[in-house]
Amino acid sequence: MDTTTKLSSTAGESKYSQDMQLDEKLIPRKVQSLCSVRYGMAFIVHLCNIILMGQNVIMNITMVAMVNSTDHQSQGNVSTEGLPVNSFGGPNEAANSLPAGVPVYNWSPEIQGIIFGSINYGMILTLAPSGYLAGRVGTKRVVGVALFVSSLLILCTPLAADLGLVVLMVSRIVHGISQGSGFGGQYALWEKWCPPHERSRLCAIALSGMALGPFVAILTGGFISQVIGWPFAFYIFGGFGCVCSLLWIVLVYDDPVSHPWISISEKEYITSSLAQQVSASRQSLPIKDIVRSLPVWSLILCCFSYQWLITVLVMYTPSYISSVFNINIRDNGIVSSLPFVFAWAFGILGGQVADFLLTKNFRLVTVRKIATVLGNLPSSTLVAVLPYLRSSYITTITFLFISCGLASLCQSGISINALDIAPRHSSFLMGVSRGFAHLAAVLVPTVSGFILSQDPEFGWRNIFFLLFAINTLGLIFYIIFGEADVQDWAKERKVTRL
Repeated sequence: MDTTTKLSSTAGESKYSQDMQLDEKLIPRKVQSLCSVRYGMAFIVHLCNIILMGQNVIMNITMVAMVNSTDHQSQGNVSTEGLPVNSFGGPNEAANSLPAGVPVYNWSPEIQGIIFGSINYGMILTLAPSGYLAGRVGTKRVVGVALFVSSLLILCTPLAADLGLVVLMVSRIVHGISQGSGFGGQYALWEKWCPPHERSRLCAIALSGMALGPFVAILTGGFISQVIGWPFAFYIFGGFGCVCSLLWIVLVYDDPVSHPWISISEKEYITSSLAQQVSASRQSLPIKDIVRSLPVWSLILCCFSYQWLITVLVMYTPSYISSVFNINIRDNGIVSSLPFVFAWAFGILGGQVADFLLTKNFRLVTVRKIATVLGNLPSSTLVAVLPYLRSSYITTITFLFISCGLASLCQSGISINALDIAPRHSSFLMGVSRGFAHLAAVLVPTVSGFILSQDPEFGWRNIFFLLFAINTLGLIFYIIFGEADVQDWAKERKVTRL
């Protein structure tokens, strides 16, 4: 008969920071960093995330050029030649500078909110399953296919818009399915490639592409929309994505053992570092234990509140600037994109600082919570006060810069906490937490569109206050129940035959 017994833990293993102190006799001396294959993998995932996020948010800036007219009695897909306005009504100074003959639609704020959110309907369906699937068949296949399909669908977006609102929304949902597979499937890579004491910096490099993607999309999208028309923004991002998906298939490998160009010393360094955390054998998911785990629920709820913050910043920054300050779409693209450069830089810097603090004997849970608090509380507070700064353009932009920059610190906190509490099941847990978090990405545009339609005068204030309340509640729950020790149910189980 088979009797399952848990591996006994020594007293020193109660702290995860002590778990990371591996026997130096079993691990080769640390090999080079920036020019190593593992950092190369991080930069490839970084590029993939730039493309996926760019494709995800490109409509947020092109929407300013796609909509027309403050008369929303007709909420269909009627194309007109009228003067374009900002995405929530009101005059737009870009009206006379947009290319002639480009399709423009009469979409109300509610319709725009549904269009924004429809991509997230599909993402919710695939984030968790793709994480689990990537853990089984490999990140290379899952993300490679997802990136290629996402790129094809973004190429077809202008055609879908011309065919009607229903076709556009269906294509956006299917696009979301491919995007969810790309975002959810990539985390399985770090189970095999990321030494524990380099986890923060490697993951920060990879995840920071999600901050640089909106910068590239919003900056170039506004310029492209004004110079040659908004459809070309989709063509360019889709074509570039198709090329990069082929590079992904050639350059990415699921683990160091299968990589043909990695040095023997680096391969041994990575595999030895992970020997105590990742099992070579397949293990079933402890679903009941996961559902009953408060650290898991604190992770999920904080990810939800953090995603609410990020969705508002990414999705509504161009619209807010356009509606409050009435600047043209090209300048709007420049101003709306610059805060995400700060987010990109702060994200990478935060990973370096987090790993540095761990070398100074900070507890891992302390580092994760510090990064999460700094990434959530100041950012949501700065956004909440924006409605009181309408008279100051410079102050508003400065607050957006700081808010976006600080928010990315969560890449070294809540965003990778699943790798700490359950390294063997991290791809699944990250998929589940991101899948639940993307409920926020669905709700934000729908709720925000409704609020703006019902209360144009105080709509933005109500949106930002709601953001602050949700973000604070999720953060408090994580501070109380969040952990960074490997959970008992996530430790390897040994099967002994009697």
